[in-house]
Amino acid sequence: MYILKNAITSITRNIGRNLLIGIIVVVISASCAVTLAIRNSANSLIESYESKYEVTATIGINRESMRNEMKFDKDMSSSDRENQKENMMDIFNTASKITVEEIEDYADSKYVKDYFYEISVGVSSDDIEKVSISSSSNNNKNPNAGMGRGPGRENFQNINNGDFTLIGYSTISSMNDFISGKYTITDGNIDEDFESDTCVINSELASMNDIEVGDEVIFYNPNEEDDTITLKVTGIFEETSDNSDAMGMFTTSANNIITNAKVVNDFTSLNEDISKSVTPTFILTSKDVIEDFESEIKEKGLNEYLSLSTNLDEVENSTKTISNVKTFATTFLIITLIIGAIVLFVINMINIRERKYEIGVLRTIGMKKSLLSLQFISELLIVSLISLLLGAGIGAMSSMPISNYLLESEIKNAEEDRNKIGENFGRPGMKDFDNINGMVNVNTFDSIDAVVDLTVLLELLGLGVMLTLISSSASMISIQRFSPLTILKERS
Repeated sequence: MYILKNAITSITRNIGRNLLIGIIVVVISASCAVTLAIRNSANSLIESYESKYEVTATIGINRESMRNEMKFDKDMSSSDRENQKENMMDIFNTASKITVEEIEDYADSKYVKDYFYEISVGVSSDDIEKVSISSSSNNNKNPNAGMGRGPGRENFQNINNGDFTLIGYSTISSMNDFISGKYTITDGNIDEDFESDTCVINSELASMNDIEVGDEVIFYNPNEEDDTITLKVTGIFEETSDNSDAMGMFTTSANNIITNAKVVNDFTSLNEDISKSVTPTFILTSKDVIEDFESEIKEKGLNEYLSLSTNLDEVENSTKTISNVKTFATTFLIITLIIGAIVLFVINMINIRERKYEIGVLRTIGMKKSLLSLQFISELLIVSLISLLLGAGIGAMSSMPISNYLLESEIKNAEEDRNKIGENFGRPGMKDFDNINGMVNVNTFDSIDAVVDLTVLLELLGLGVMLTLISSSASMISIQRFSPLTILKERS
């Protein structure tokens, strides 16, 4: 109690010096409060969004394995070469014929939270004429060309020939061409009832056949004209020009008819001989189970020429901006602490030299070195605690606007991306894409709620005590070295 009372008396007696120390500590603590709040909030965001960001896995053709099988000897005859090509085509067709039943079997795993798929089939129609000019006509021979959904997507081309490709999505989450902006609805929209007999068609196909939103089109199996399905056109979409066929005047999706998976499943159920292409996407429980899931589906019979690809790189890059802010905050915090410690240490050294005579008197009357050191530490600790509270208050008021200023550009871009996705679906402001592969949630945070909470206060208190001890080391070292008699002689 005597030490504390003496420390308070000394503080009030030397207001100017302690006020200077207090101002320095306030500045340091306010800076630390802001950086700690930003750092902790950014860290929480990263953990939160990484847990929300869905790790997806897609099954596609293993090109490397296929190339290893397709080896041609320079001495090989032309007939042998043709046979080798036919064998490889058989292997390709066998490998790419993945079924919905197999997808459901693979999805029945503790490593899978959810799954969706795209199913495609070739169809023809007497109501509309296909787009066919230059190399665009070649796209109809491989109806999947230009569908471009995920790794290996372009490989599943085993569907029956037809003038058009009927593409069914099992959920809105699988419509990546619209999410990415490759396709954009220009008239109408994608029907909210994702099980209705509706479709959206390319604007080029619509223009050529004078099709408008609300019209109905009958499609049939090119190998069995009695197998028909009638779809109502609810929307017309455009494909971005950079995805158009460089050798033709039409985009590669000109003959694509986009609908939901129920429509395609109902159509293919009419005839078991209808060949279809299915592209699955599995939503995994976490990024740590990728290898386990791959091993499991191989044990379940995944063809050796198929492989698993994931969006792990996208997941890790999704919070890059937030991570940069966190790194900046951490770096700034370290620099602030180092500079603050040096400044306080120097001030304490000056303080000790000014109070050398006081130290000599107290030592002469019998005060122990340890108690004397404790008094000096108590003085600095009292000033620091008061200043820490003031600094925390200043930091609390400034942490949120500062942190969000750092993210202003990212927030603006994220909001624009969010609005753009809704426009791509022809439904501006739509809300039912909030959890599309976790992608939208990760990239559309509104702000960093950098709040000086209890955690920040405790961290700030810990840093304050650390700085106090570091800066007080000057007094402790000096007190241990000073001889009271020498000090008094020098004074006289």
